[in-house]
Amino acid sequence: MERIDHALPWSHLGSERQISVFRFGIGERKAYIQASLHADELPGMRTAWELKKRLAELETQGLLNGVIELVPVANPLGLGQLLQGNHQGRFDAGSGKNFNRDFVELSAPVAAALDGHLGDDPHANIRLIRQAMADHLAALPEASSQLQGMQRILLSHACTADVVLDLHCDAEAALHMYALPQHWPQWRSLAAHLNVRVGLLAEDSGGSSFDEACSLPWLRLSRLFPDAQIPLACLATTIELGGQADTGRVESVAHAEGILAFLAEQGLISGEWPQPAQEACEGLPFDGTELLFAPHPGVVSFLRKPGEWIEAGDEIFEVIDPLSDRVSTVCAGTSGVLFAIERLRYAQPGFWLAKVAGREALRHGRLLND
Repeated sequence: MERIDHALPWSHLGSERQISVFRFGIGERKAYIQASLHADELPGMRTAWELKKRLAELETQGLLNGVIELVPVANPLGLGQLLQGNHQGRFDAGSGKNFNRDFVELSAPVAAALDGHLGDDPHANIRLIRQAMADHLAALPEASSQLQGMQRILLSHACTADVVLDLHCDAEAALHMYALPQHWPQWRSLAAHLNVRVGLLAEDSGGSSFDEACSLPWLRLSRLFPDAQIPLACLATTIELGGQADTGRVESVAHAEGILAFLAEQGLISGEWPQPAQEACEGLPFDGTELLFAPHPGVVSFLRKPGEWIEAGDEIFEVIDPLSDRVSTVCAGTSGVLFAIERLRYAQPGFWLAKVAGREALRHGRLLND
């Protein structure tokens, strides 16, 4: 195991933050795994620690067939953002920006650099594109903030990987994952290993989140250069490992073992690994996700649990105003998987309380609700 520490720019006087990357194995193929980019989403960090121990064992046993880079703490900046005991790890306190938005878009500069150089050899094209991505990131002007510097460090490690796993969680949720629809056939096995309840698929959900900053440039380049052989060579996903409270040992070990079994199927690990214990879930269009809101302030009682299949018209939660005795029941407008609910139980204007993944498109444009 090799540990690589990157100091973040613009640390305050008398302090320093760093990104630590743990690199296991050697070889041409590479997987990259990071956890808790939203710093208050800790199930991924707990799972990453289990992965770190197991990868060290597998490396000692000579069972790694490629490089696996692991970043257990992807956001040291957000880890320190506690306000009166409440962790504020989703948005940068200084700028208000979401930590998982506005990563560098790589397809345009790579296209400009490689115009006329891409041909009919897919392996040569992959090497050229990855090198151009790394060169562009290295040539950018000095980062103007810790957030920008942190994002560039993470992307510089991930953009040369064959497989990228970004480990997150939702508020209270069943396991779910986000990916390009073109990649879903390859992700079905991981979904089965982890018992994911739904895959949410979109080519561009808006906002340049980390996983799409890794995978989407390949799709865009393949369309910009249709005569060149450009595979979708970065298999990237965001995996939501349940809810924020799901940091238990048993589920963390199970998540780590499921990820390792998938990486073995990808040829990155040797040895005997179990087959998934269940069938893969359905992949549904991300634009088919319905967000449910409260019609007025009040205390919220949920009537269904994350992970359940619901039908349009089913009651999902009720909102109670104990002063006026007003009670409103909110029902699903679409059939699908109730995959996440809000952990706060007081309804506020503009904040979603439940998410249902349906089969038919409901939304257009930017799909991320930040």
